[in-house]
Amino acid sequence: MKFAHATLSHPGGRKVNEDAANSLQLSQGQGCWVVADGLGGHGGGDVASNLAVNTIMDACQNTPEFSGEHLGRLLALAHQAILQGQQDHDRLSAMRSTVVLLMLQDVQAWWAHVGDSRLYHFANGLIVGQTKDHSVPQMMVDAGNLSPEAIRHHEDRNRLTRSLGNSGKLRSTILDKAVALQAGDAFLLCTDGFWEFVTEADMQATLAKSSTPTDWLNQMALILKHHAPASHDNYTATAIFCLEAQP
Repeated sequence: MKFAHATLSHPGGRKVNEDAANSLQLSQGQGCWVVADGLGGHGGGDVASNLAVNTIMDACQNTPEFSGEHLGRLLALAHQAILQGQQDHDRLSAMRSTVVLLMLQDVQAWWAHVGDSRLYHFANGLIVGQTKDHSVPQMMVDAGNLSPEAIRHHEDRNRLTRSLGNSGKLRSTILDKAVALQAGDAFLLCTDGFWEFVTEADMQATLAKSSTPTDWLNQMALILKHHAPASHDNYTATAIFCLEAQP
């Protein structure tokens, strides 16, 4: 399997972009992608998200491994890096970050996340897999008191129940087993500033009209800009297409 990818990241209506993203192609059939959304303000959010992304990328490069256990170790390293940064700098004591991480190896996918940055898996043009936010509105959805669509504009949407840098033991969600891939599958990793204004129906409709990951992101970005207010949050998204390897 070959993978094509693209990323966009924009401060939106804010002065500082506290999102971060990066990727690592380990070989033609192996790769790692990560997106993070920093929390804390006053310079802390952007530091936290970049710490998370850079820590994970460095560890992936030094120890390429594909398993749920390895994803757990990567998230733990990012968590510890942020906790250490909190201790080293008083002004960063409140910094936190969400993170969503995808690893692809030939015809298998692994992913994990903490917070409300999301991953969507598409097959045959439709969403077949999606992460569940670690947030108060998601808890309301799980309890049957809120529809999934209502999360987007709920008054408590920004109240997270988990994030990198929280005190205590890290709580993450990691796939129990690898997901099988086929040529034509696609992935979208994005922060809440992106999915707030781009619905799942929008994602599927634009994917059907896109020949490259860049095309797809650009079409979704137009939708976001049409709906978002001038003061909207930073937004970041990474798109990955799974392609048939050439003989």
